[in-house]
Amino acid sequence: MSTAAPTDTRAVVHDLLRRIGEGDPEHIAELYAEQGDWKLSWPEDEHGRAATPWIRHRSTRADAAAHYRELAEHHLPEQVATEVERILIDGNDAVVLGEIRQMARPTKRAYRARFALHLTIEDGLVTRHHVYEDSLAVARAFEPEDR
Repeated sequence: MSTAAPTDTRAVVHDLLRRIGEGDPEHIAELYAEQGDWKLSWPEDEHGRAATPWIRHRSTRADAAAHYRELAEHHLPEQVATEVERILIDGNDAVVLGEIRQMARPTKRAYRARFALHLTIEDGLVTRHHVYEDSLAVARAFEPEDR
């Protein structure tokens, strides 16, 4: 049986989503190209906030692993629920639509955010990862109560 990563766009996207669900950052990152275009819906001139370090632009496979580690460190795993509603494929591009439901570990506040994830797959690896979500709702879930 071959352990090679799939090269078909749909197969790579399904493999990526499965790996994300399993939660092993290094295993997830194996599906990302060494260099890529990674953006989250956050202003270009801001480099994230201390409470939400995963919400920032990235460009390497190591960055991808760091993203998934930071995401896990800041959320309660028993409260994670992501619903994928649709996957649209057009050649090397895929768009994943759905809703994220999480709970901020430090504040114990839950949040929901609709999302669209635009991926580009080249030679079996993710070269573009653009997330469009309500990052402000996410950031607010991490704000201290005294604000």
